[in-house]
Amino acid sequence: MRHKQFHSAFQNSRRRFLQTTAGTTLSAAGVAVVSGLGLSSALADVGDADVQKDIRILNTAVAAEHEAVAAYQLGADSGLLTKAVAPTAIAFQSHHKQHVDALAGAVRKLGGQPAEPKAEYAFPVDKLESERDVLEFAAGLERGAVSAYAGAIPLFADRTLSGAAASILADEAMHWAVLRQVLGLDPVPGAFFS
Repeated sequence: MRHKQFHSAFQNSRRRFLQTTAGTTLSAAGVAVVSGLGLSSALADVGDADVQKDIRILNTAVAAEHEAVAAYQLGADSGLLTKAVAPTAIAFQSHHKQHVDALAGAVRKLGGQPAEPKAEYAFPVDKLESERDVLEFAAGLERGAVSAYAGAIPLFADRTLSGAAASILADEAMHWAVLRQVLGLDPVPGAFFS
């Protein structure tokens, strides 16, 4: 029952994320793409309104990645993660930090100001009582990220950014699969993501 509550809360959070203008993040390949390989040449074909739209989408993603970094910090600081699991959580947090850096760099390159992290996030701290709770919380965030990136890919005017978002989506999907495996769930529950 608790898993369904967490899942529902994070689906709603990610749905709002998409409705704001959709989100994206970057993996290693995405970092290279957004950090400048091809971005400036693609801008010549993109109008001013489209650039502003892309900045909004990227900043929504930056904000979501800041949230993920804070969520993993919450898990690390909770004292609920075992020594076997904590390094993976910290590694995933590191990936999200890299996503923030790459996305913020793309926003700057497009002439925008990157979103800053919130001073506080409304995480369900009172419901995190065990390692399983923390892992379900993280899995819900990662599943939501996969969904958000899938929604963002077709929205970019600059198709280079779509490729970068797809690269990050793959990273988020791996996080979700690993967390499902650790939770004793089928890491890949179906042939299609829904």
